[in-house]
Amino acid sequence: MYWGILVIAGLFEIAWAIGLKYTEGFTRLMPSVLTAGAMVISIVLLALATKKLPLGTAYAVWTGIGAVGAVTLGIVLFGESAQPLRLLCVALIVAGIIGLKLTAA
Repeated sequence: MYWGILVIAGLFEIAWAIGLKYTEGFTRLMPSVLTAGAMVISIVLLALATKKLPLGTAYAVWTGIGAVGAVTLGIVLFGESAQPLRLLCVALIVAGIIGLKLTAA
């Protein structure tokens, strides 16, 4: 259950990271409100997940989900670079997330 909460927290982290682009420096009201809401939800869910998961593992997985999601959506939505070396680095983050999950107590 706590791993599921952590994954949802990571998805909200992706949402607020992408939302930052749409706020245009917090000058647009609705994207700013939605982004701030996603930030709060993400942090609250992370806090709930750390009740039973190791803090270091939960935080690393949370940020990893956010980083991989932000890079992926940056490529898809904003035409950011998809160079092979960049994708390899994303794959290493995914490998780290899997490794942390497999070795968590």
